[in-house]
Amino acid sequence: MALGIRHRAAAHRFEATVDGFLCELDYQLHGQVMTIIHTGVPSEVGGRGIASELVRTALETARREGWKVVPACSYAQVWMERHPEFADLRA
Repeated sequence: MALGIRHRAAAHRFEATVDGFLCELDYQLHGQVMTIIHTGVPSEVGGRGIASELVRTALETARREGWKVVPACSYAQVWMERHPEFADLRA
């Protein structure tokens, strides 16, 4: 899925606009640890795998940057459990 996800590093956010609706993943960064605190997709564009792509992009960024990840957001936590290929990133 080509969403055009943007990483707004200064705002600690990944975001994409889909059909005019803002979808986001917010995180905190403490040293080398990314804590995913919120994943939000409006119901109008839900069910399309957007949240999944946001989490995947965040985790791929964490891997590139050498960060560990704490999935404090319930969606990110379940996503990581279902994708063991990212288990090495858990803080």
